[in-house]
Amino acid sequence: MSGTYKEFSSEPASAQFATTHWSVVLAAGERELPQAAEALEKLCRTYWYPLYVYVRRQGNSPEDAQDLTQIFFSGLLEKNCFAKADRDRGKFRTFLLGSLKNFLVNEWKRAGRLKRGGGVEFLSIDANVAEDRYAAEPANESNADAAYEQRWAVTLIEQVLTALRQEFHAADKARLFAELKGFIWGDKSTASYAEIAGHLNLTEGTVKVAVHRLRQRFRELLRAEVAHTVARTEDIDGELRHLIAVVG
Repeated sequence: MSGTYKEFSSEPASAQFATTHWSVVLAAGERELPQAAEALEKLCRTYWYPLYVYVRRQGNSPEDAQDLTQIFFSGLLEKNCFAKADRDRGKFRTFLLGSLKNFLVNEWKRAGRLKRGGGVEFLSIDANVAEDRYAAEPANESNADAAYEQRWAVTLIEQVLTALRQEFHAADKARLFAELKGFIWGDKSTASYAEIAGHLNLTEGTVKVAVHRLRQRFRELLRAEVAHTVARTEDIDGELRHLIAVVG
C-alpha cells in the first residue's frame, strides 16, 4: 500500500461498533443477547473460506473439507462456544482458528464422523467455487496457519473493495471506480493520472483529488471492517497493523 500506516484514521470506529458483530458475540458469553447468534452467523458466513483453506492444507479432500467446515460452524452456534472466548484477547480470527484446531483434533479421534450428505448444513458452500478459489492459492505455501492468516487478510480487503465498488455504483460513478481502483492498494494501475483524465474528460488535478478521496474512503471502510472482528476499539489499530504485515 502506498504511504504508511499512519495514513489510517485514529478516530473511533463506527458508532455501531459497540452493538454489532464480534463485540456482541463476546458479550453474549456473559448474558443473553438475541442479536448475538445473528452477528456470529454473519461473521462466519463472511469468513468461512480462510478456515476452508486451513482444513484443505491439513491434507483433507475437497469433500471432507466441505463437510468439516459445515459441521464446525454448525457446532459453533449450537454449543455456544463463543462463551469461552477470552475477552482480553478477543480477536475473531484467533478465536475461529483455535476453535477449529480443537474441533479437528476431536474429529480425528472420533471415528464416526458424519459423512457427506449427513444433513448438517450451516453455510451454503458451493464446492466448485471453493475449489476454484483454492486452486488459485500458492502451491508452495505449506504452513496452514500462514495460509489461514493470508486468506483472512485478503478476505477483509475483498469485503472492503466490494463495499467501495457498491458505493460508487450507487452514486453513478462505476466508470470512475473502474479507472481508479488500481490506485487503492499498492499503486498497481498501469495508467497515469493524465491518461485517466483523458478517458474521463477530466483534468489531471481532478483525478488526483479523486484518487486521494478514494484511498481515504478505502481506509475508513477497512478500519470499520476490522472493527467488526475485534472485541474492543483499542484493538483495532493492532489488528490493522497485523493485516498490513500479512498482506505486505
